[in-house]
Amino acid sequence: MNIKAICLGAAIALSSSGGIALAGALNEPDTMEPFFTDASMKTMKPLEEFKVVFMAMPAEKREQMKKECADMRQPFTAFCANVNTLGGHN
Repeated sequence: MNIKAICLGAAIALSSSGGIALAGALNEPDTMEPFFTDASMKTMKPLEEFKVVFMAMPAEKREQMKKECADMRQPFTAFCANVNTLGGHN
């Protein structure tokens, strides 16, 4: 058997089941920047300000974020906690 093919298959299976997002709303700087108080996106806005930004987004984008956050772990844990709270999943 080809060991490279086996390893590649295992890596793909782990990444898809492990909640790793390769692309999506959470990886778009233009989408994420309004939720933070600084350009480096290190400090998230308080929940009330976060809510204003979240609710101002198109419904389709909010749904995409909620879907991505449903299984998300690091590095979006705190962000997704707010999204889940606002989306009624918490």
